[in-house]
Amino acid sequence: MPVVIQPKSEHIDVRASASVKLLLQEAAHATHKSVSEFLLEAGIIAANQTLADRQRFELSPEKWDAFHAALDRPVQSKPKLKKLLSEPGLLG
Repeated sequence: MPVVIQPKSEHIDVRASASVKLLLQEAAHATHKSVSEFLLEAGIIAANQTLADRQRFELSPEKWDAFHAALDRPVQSKPKLKKLLSEPGLLG
């Protein structure tokens, strides 16, 4: 999804620890952007991702019926999935 940045008319204040500020400065420098540009772009991307699955979507009557039928189907046992989810992951 392309990021469209309109003319700036509002101000956003952000407080951060010294280590976070340094991290943001390094990342901004690595991408040849100011810290403000880096934060704004990253914030817009994160906001769009957060809201993406909360948006309205429409289905044709046939697809709506199929969607409901899938939701109404009885739960099926998935032993391999159960085993996978019961094992520790890469992060512990």
